[in-house]
Amino acid sequence: MACTPDPAGDGGLSTFSTTLPGDGDGDGDGDGETGSGDGDGDGDGDSGGVDCGDGVVQAGEECDLGNENSESGQCTPNCKIAACGDGFVYEGFEECDDGNAVNTDDCVEGCSLAVCGDGFVHEGFEMCDDGNDDDADGCNSRCLPGECGDGILQDGEQCDDGNDVTTDNCPACQLAFCGDGFIQAGVEICDDGNDLNTDGCISPTCVPAACGDGNLWEGMETCDDGNDDDNDACPASCEPAFCGDGFTWSGNEECDDANDVDDDGCTNDCISNGASCADIQTDMSVWGQSSSGVDLRSYTNSTLHYIGCPADGCPPDTFYCDYDPNAGTLQFGTNASAALRAAIDPDDQNGDDMPDSYGGCCNAPLGLCNAPNSTNNGVGVDMVTALCNALGYASGSIVREVASNSCPEIHAISQDGQEWGSDFVSSQGYGAEYLCSNQ
Repeated sequence: MACTPDPAGDGGLSTFSTTLPGDGDGDGDGDGETGSGDGDGDGDGDSGGVDCGDGVVQAGEECDLGNENSESGQCTPNCKIAACGDGFVYEGFEECDDGNAVNTDDCVEGCSLAVCGDGFVHEGFEMCDDGNDDDADGCNSRCLPGECGDGILQDGEQCDDGNDVTTDNCPACQLAFCGDGFIQAGVEICDDGNDLNTDGCISPTCVPAACGDGNLWEGMETCDDGNDDDNDACPASCEPAFCGDGFTWSGNEECDDANDVDDDGCTNDCISNGASCADIQTDMSVWGQSSSGVDLRSYTNSTLHYIGCPADGCPPDTFYCDYDPNAGTLQFGTNASAALRAAIDPDDQNGDDMPDSYGGCCNAPLGLCNAPNSTNNGVGVDMVTALCNALGYASGSIVREVASNSCPEIHAISQDGQEWGSDFVSSQGYGAEYLCSNQ
């Protein structure tokens, strides 16, 4: 540096000029560029300027391979070392590079193409992605959420049969059971989704509630004894038995006709107004033979002792007696074609003795006669009604009579059935079946 004297006349002050080293542009950096000082030659201070690609790594450049700078190479066109996220796909090292850090698009972390199982949910393509190929963990290998009916057993499922049928043994991906709310075809008739046995669908059998099933149906039954017996304390109505309910309560009622008519076959106190089979049917020996029939002595003042099948005539096993207290009817007789027999004792000559033998065909009191037919041999009494009147019924009729067998038949002498006799004259025909009624 040289100092030169100032020209004279400056009042004693001296002027110095200083020359600094550089490139002559006045900024002191020797780069020939004014105003920037970043050294890339474009004046904006960034890298990859006018000199990027000249093969010389200058300030602000990470690399510069000249003509070999490439979007797919190690050194990018802006003289930066290739890196994931720079927007350039580095060939052989990156599958993609979209220049962002978003992991829900086509290119995810690590510059890899989005695929199911990469752990990132590809928006618009995947519903889930848990980063594995386990089909049973809630997100399957197709990146779809595991669901009931996909055929794959997921957490929380007891079964998965690959369908949405709720009537098989795997409804809603749970093993079927009574009370699950689904009716299993061929196994259940109903299923109301609970384990109660007091409502309309009984658990654990899943059958509809019914009177007699032994389960008390709340609001519908007052009793249920588990049987279909109409003659006990809880009949088929599943209401406690009472006189007038139409069911004859065994041991407590003689009859129950479900009405308030007191003078029919059953009184309002459920007492029968007529004889029942239990009152008159007997298997005692008659005429010295095994027999089956009705013992009428206590109803006819012992003038008509017996009507039945003593084998001499209809066989004992063909005799029947049917009593319906609710209908107020009594029917008895034989269903065979052989003669139904009868024993009379006019004027009660022999008292209550039942005949133990006979000589001939109805030729004397307690002889073996035919049961009465509709003619009553001209006696002006309705014979069958007389018989039924004696048994406590309002009327009677012959259900069936047969025109054969010449033994004499018995006759009703009084309409109340308290007097019986016979003319002991052979005749054709006899009654086979009788019906007594209070209707």
